[in-house]
Amino acid sequence: MPHISAVIISFNEEKYIGRCLASLEGIADEIVVVDSYSTDRTGEICRNFNVKFVTHEFEGYVEQKNYALSLASNRWVLSLDADESLSGELRESILREKESPGFDGYMFNRLNNYCGRWIRHSRWYPDRHLRLFDALKGRWIGPNPHDTFRLEPGCKSKRLKGDILHIIHDSVEEHVDKVNRFSTISAEEYFRNGKKAGPFTAHLHMAWSFFRSYILYAGFLDGHYGYTACIISAMGSFLKYSKLRKLCLETGRK
Repeated sequence: MPHISAVIISFNEEKYIGRCLASLEGIADEIVVVDSYSTDRTGEICRNFNVKFVTHEFEGYVEQKNYALSLASNRWVLSLDADESLSGELRESILREKESPGFDGYMFNRLNNYCGRWIRHSRWYPDRHLRLFDALKGRWIGPNPHDTFRLEPGCKSKRLKGDILHIIHDSVEEHVDKVNRFSTISAEEYFRNGKKAGPFTAHLHMAWSFFRSYILYAGFLDGHYGYTACIISAMGSFLKYSKLRKLCLETGRK
């Protein structure tokens, strides 16, 4: 039976990290938490669960997750965010595979909770992610803040039954704040990579984002909060490209 290291990055996650760690009991043989110098009770809560707690300056989501990966003692790694936990069905699926893994990585569906409601449509479900993997066969990549674990060519993956339960936003205000923050990170990352935005780019991305999530992916079936989630997420697309456009204009990039 292979041992599993659970790896988590955190910053001021006292509201959720206890729930995350509790869901790993009986699954993970080691838990590594890399914390970006939290000022709340995150560290205290983690120590109650007997985790390997390490502080490290935050340099970006991809960079932080690859650093955390380097601290895992076991080849097999289960990666969770501090506001995520494993459903009962997913725990059972992992335990079955742990007996005799036949793949290089495993995909999980992620079910997002928005303002107290589970969102089961739009582009928020199944929101599939590769989270259990042989760490020697891949690494975290992607433009911040949209990190993803990429297996090497030729590796095989499988989707397991069950969900990651994700408390994505407690309030509309929290969603708006995160969209504003993440759109700045994305715009700066795009700019560093040489991307450009024209005068209508932001508007087109906003319109397409809303249409795709709310109409094509049936976000309307989630009622008021489905609409709210889709419209604010679309605004995030607008802000990202609007901020990129501003950077291009300020530097003369055409």
